[in-house]
Amino acid sequence: MGGLMKTSATSTLSDLLSPETINLNLKSKDREEVLSELVNQMPQLSDRPEARQTLLRALHEREQLHSTGIGDGVALPHSRNALVGLVDRPVVVFGRHAEGIPYEAIDAIPARLFFLLVAPTVTQHLAILSRLGRLLGDPKLRQKLLTADRPEKIIACLRDAENKL
Repeated sequence: MGGLMKTSATSTLSDLLSPETINLNLKSKDREEVLSELVNQMPQLSDRPEARQTLLRALHEREQLHSTGIGDGVALPHSRNALVGLVDRPVVVFGRHAEGIPYEAIDAIPARLFFLLVAPTVTQHLAILSRLGRLLGDPKLRQKLLTADRPEKIIACLRDAENKL
């Protein structure tokens, strides 16, 4: 990641991800555990346990409101509102689970692909959620994300897909 990180609402997902924020082998057995595992993948919060707890609480509250499982084996955990002060720029964490986790998605398909989103502003939050939704509607991209063997390939797949938007 270079020093010229875009922070506008139009930041690309491939810019927001890094190998450190990608976990291709999630071990969790349920939705509660997977949220913790994804939050623990955020280097920005590694030495801020209170911020981690704030984020986890916001994610759990959002899931109780309505599942962020969007179907087709995809979940987009995010808080209902932007969490001001938690991060200074948008953060996306990608996680993949081999078997899938029951996630109360509308199609009842267990979630295998997870994109955790945390953004400092509502505008960024909504723009990134929208972009994720558009990209993940493509079955070919979902298949590539399921089979990529390295974090760098995840980023490259997303970059390619974004360039086609």
